[in-house]
Amino acid sequence: WQERDGNGKMESYEKPVTEEEGKGGERKEKEEVKAPPEFQAPPTVIMFPRQQEISSKGLRRQKRDWVIPPVNVPENSRGPFPQMLVSIRSDQDRNISIRYSITGVGADQPPNEVFSIDPVAGKMFVTKPLDRERRSSYHLRAHAVNMNGERVESPIDLYIYVIDMNDNRPEFKNQVYNGSVDEGSKPGTFVMHLAAFDHDDNTTANGMVRYRILSQTPHSPIPNMFTINSETGDIVTVAAGLDREKVSQYSIIVQATDMEGNLNFGLSNTATAIISVTDINDNPPELTSRTFSGEVPENRINVAVANLTVIDRDQPRSPNWNAVYRIISGDPIGHFTIITDPHTNDGMVTVVKPVDFEQNRAFMLTVVVNNQAPLASGIQSSLQSTSGVTISVVDINEPPFFPTNPKSIRFEEGVPAGTSLTTFSASDPDRFMQQSIRYSKLADPAEWLSINTTNGQIVTTATLDRESIFVKNNIYEATFLAVDNGSPMASGTGTLQIYLIDVNDNAPSLLPRESQICERINRNAGINITAADSDTDPNVGPFVFELPTFPASIRRNWTVSRLNGDYARLSLRIQYLKPGVYEVPVIVSDSGNPPLSNRSIIKVKVCPCDENGDCTLVGAVAAAGLGTGAIIAILICIIILLSMVLVFVVWMKRREKERQTKQLLIDPEDDVRDNILKYDEEGGGEEDQDYDLSQLQQPDSLEHIISKPLGVRRVDERPIIPESQYPIRPAIPHPGDIGDFINEGLRAADNDPTAPPYDSLLVFDYEGSGSTAGSVSSLNSSSTGDQDYDYLNDWGPRFKKLADMYGGGEDD
Repeated sequence: WQERDGNGKMESYEKPVTEEEGKGGERKEKEEVKAPPEFQAPPTVIMFPRQQEISSKGLRRQKRDWVIPPVNVPENSRGPFPQMLVSIRSDQDRNISIRYSITGVGADQPPNEVFSIDPVAGKMFVTKPLDRERRSSYHLRAHAVNMNGERVESPIDLYIYVIDMNDNRPEFKNQVYNGSVDEGSKPGTFVMHLAAFDHDDNTTANGMVRYRILSQTPHSPIPNMFTINSETGDIVTVAAGLDREKVSQYSIIVQATDMEGNLNFGLSNTATAIISVTDINDNPPELTSRTFSGEVPENRINVAVANLTVIDRDQPRSPNWNAVYRIISGDPIGHFTIITDPHTNDGMVTVVKPVDFEQNRAFMLTVVVNNQAPLASGIQSSLQSTSGVTISVVDINEPPFFPTNPKSIRFEEGVPAGTSLTTFSASDPDRFMQQSIRYSKLADPAEWLSINTTNGQIVTTATLDRESIFVKNNIYEATFLAVDNGSPMASGTGTLQIYLIDVNDNAPSLLPRESQICERINRNAGINITAADSDTDPNVGPFVFELPTFPASIRRNWTVSRLNGDYARLSLRIQYLKPGVYEVPVIVSDSGNPPLSNRSIIKVKVCPCDENGDCTLVGAVAAAGLGTGAIIAILICIIILLSMVLVFVVWMKRREKERQTKQLLIDPEDDVRDNILKYDEEGGGEEDQDYDLSQLQQPDSLEHIISKPLGVRRVDERPIIPESQYPIRPAIPHPGDIGDFINEGLRAADNDPTAPPYDSLLVFDYEGSGSTAGSVSSLNSSSTGDQDYDYLNDWGPRFKKLADMYGGGEDD
């Protein structure tokens, strides 16, 4: 064994052996060499370290640490169990009785009872097979105590290592792996990586995995297109010739074997590697024909006129396959473009600018096709990537057009009807067709114009007025239609714009038409007036404002002073003018040549004013022509109306209060008491019904009645106030009269303060039994016997109907 001294130095010790023991040891060693692997060597004896000692000189000797060698236990041992591992001893067991125990994971901690110890002999056992993949080592502590449980030795640490056995196959994370490699790749190109994991100890051969390829499908162009690194699992190419157009996918079976790939002793597992050969642009697109043709009607756009087909052996719908068409000659203006169909890869020659038959009767295009992706290195374009396209233009009947559209002319307003304004004619673009054009009016908002149907001459039919609502910004617009006689007929429109020059044909009008002024003259008092004129410069302002000479009171009471070219001020000439409404005439003249004048009336309200110069309310009313009596009458009407509203509100509140305090009544027609109720169907009688008559008889036991709480319980509504308590009726087995019982319940209901104001459904505790009348079903009726019903006539008018039915004799 080994010990560590006080200075930390390791010292080795050997136990002396006798000659016999030495010979036995030699013999045993020889046997061990010849023994099978299952043979277990004698267990090691582990001694507790010696305690501190005191020398004769009184010095304390430092305890030396024991170095306990670990215990190695192979996993998956076949037993038998328990299997002894080591023997633990204390040198004090010569003097006292020692009890041994172990603690730690695997002993008294989960997983429990993996290891056990003989408390007397100190032999430690393993009780079951160990699995290194679940737990590779255990750390236990050995204890030694006397019979009183007192510790006699310091605990020692025991380390148990589980020796790995090759009991796990390599495992791939996936059964199928996917990789890819470009077609045409050179040998040595990395493809993909595979990895398998072995749960055994990877520091030993048990966990060292090696890889190899078992098979390749298909074998084209050779059976071994790929190889795998036996240690890393990297798959690389080993030969050239990958062509996606021939083989697009390879399937490879890869085997992983532990024991460093030893097929005799190692365990193996397989996985599949799917290698896709990715496409590169190694096939240029080729047009299927050297020439293509099509035709297009003139003046049409966004129509396909020819279809170009192409062949490309690369992967469909990929940039290496998608075709891109270009027109390299024959279309300098750009009338055409080629759109690629994403599904078929065809090129559709499409018109984007209208073509004119009169200018170009045919187009000769040169088209080249390429892929979206450039060609791979070393791949040349094909001669079949270029073709010619002939496009013929079809002549159609084109509509006439107005060379100047819109056409603008200038005229003074007021031109009389019948005046020729201009000739608005159209041209026919079809030079190779002999056609005539006829004209008509399409839009003439004011109905001022007419057009000659053959030559397009425009003549007025009414006077042109610049101030018309149909004239916008001095311009009047009319639209005309030109139609040829082709097949089919075609038409074109043109707009004529007439700029109307203003003449002074509208007199100015005064603004404002109403105003107010204070009754007394002051320095700032006055009304600013101006004029409105429908004409434009120079036929508008500056305006001239003046008062007429007749009547004379106008100039005596009022005066007009000029402020500027467009405004003047109307004010009082006298110091005071009686409040009221006055109509003051004013003559307004414009600056046209010759000028036009207009006599306008302005209504001026003269009223008393406050200190700020504003009309007061009373003054405004007085000025409006209402006297004091009228004002008082209006106020009285307002007071009467408010009084009526107040009286109505008080009456409504009083009525609502009476409605709340009034008792609830019920319409006698809705009262169901003492009324005859008519039902549609009465049934077939008691003999035809399955009635349980036991519910109407006296019960044999009254316990369910006596056990009820005190008082009469109502089931038709929940009481709002506490219910009154009534004495319990004596539980007599046979009450003499059921009528007394009902009267008692009726009395209780009438005196119940929680009951509603009218009769309701009452549930009684007991209804009685033993009726002297017996069962109604016992009565027999027969129509065969003779019976006299004449006595019904003596019962009064209420039984007259029954008397007529049964007392009328045989005739009835």
